[in-house]
Amino acid sequence: MMTSTTTRSWLDLLVSFDTTSRNSNLALVETVRDALTAQGLNPELIHSPQRNKANLFVTLPASDGTTQGGIILSGHTDVVPVDGQNWHTDPFSVTEKDGKLYGRGTADMKGFIAATLAMVPEFLQTTRSKPIHLALSYDEEIGCLGAPVMLAELKRRGLRADGCVVGEPTGMQVMVAHKGVNLFRCRVHGKAAHSSLTPQGCNAIEYAARLICRIRSLADRMKAEGPYDKFYDVPFTTMSTNQIVGGIAMNTVPEFCEFTYEFRNLPGMSPEMIQAKVERYVRYQLLPRMRLEYAEASIEIDAGPTAPFLDASEQAAITTLVRALAQDKATRKAAYGTEGGQFQAAGIPSVVCGPGHIEQAHKPDEFVEISQLKSCEDFLRKLGRSLA
Repeated sequence: MMTSTTTRSWLDLLVSFDTTSRNSNLALVETVRDALTAQGLNPELIHSPQRNKANLFVTLPASDGTTQGGIILSGHTDVVPVDGQNWHTDPFSVTEKDGKLYGRGTADMKGFIAATLAMVPEFLQTTRSKPIHLALSYDEEIGCLGAPVMLAELKRRGLRADGCVVGEPTGMQVMVAHKGVNLFRCRVHGKAAHSSLTPQGCNAIEYAARLICRIRSLADRMKAEGPYDKFYDVPFTTMSTNQIVGGIAMNTVPEFCEFTYEFRNLPGMSPEMIQAKVERYVRYQLLPRMRLEYAEASIEIDAGPTAPFLDASEQAAITTLVRALAQDKATRKAAYGTEGGQFQAAGIPSVVCGPGHIEQAHKPDEFVEISQLKSCEDFLRKLGRSLA
């Protein structure tokens, strides 16, 4: 099975831009903007507050000029780093081997974007009663930061859509739900002292460790007691501490420790209630104990990026349409987060369906199978025709 030469050309071009989240994505979205403008469309760049990155949004109007309603095809332009990974090919140049296309972002998720851009001329030639919208975002990989900026602007303009397909790698199978993602940074401030005089200090690392153990206890309780959803590969809400730093010397009681933690909540579980349990422990147990040792001790917890859960209705038009086009009736839910929850929260029913597999994402030698891109093209072609 061969993809169109246009999809391959677009993929080669998109992968060649190093859009690791720490970098700007402007060169990529400006190139896409110019290509769409040349086809008679009016793409817009919706910049980040710092204006070093941008979302791209474009509407392919219905045949009668209608721009309201229709389907959004959504993808993120940023990719994760390749630092320290043992790649056997150039990560920013597509390499074909044994029916696979290797390169950073081929699966997550420039393959979907390439197929979508390749289909634009065919979409424009198809008589459609509803529009198709393309939404390309920045900074999905570091907390889904770009999509809310775009959605706020679309809301301000009064643009409505009937549904959204987020093209994250699902093997072209339909994902109807995913967990919410909630990130936090905690800073523990104690008092330094020579380690031979420990009673004169207040050990920030040790008190951070107590809080980390409490977070683990909460995680263990949710694992043991639920609630559960059997359709997830991890069928309960999870919590974990993933980074920690503190201390300046082996013989100094540390005055500072910082760590990050996250939890991924099932739909229906309140992230505010989960976080409240952490903060109650800090306020009523941990901090009072610290201040018996050092009256000025403090603990700060700052909320980081969040991505709300997705829980698509099986009765929603977008769900039934995508299931029919993908010929997929099975119930699948993802532990990882996507921008689908943000579109849903903005009142746009959404599902996740795209080429490639999440198992290949973020790894060295990331790849997408050519057959997957061909299936994506076929899906998009049927989607365009379904709007006739």
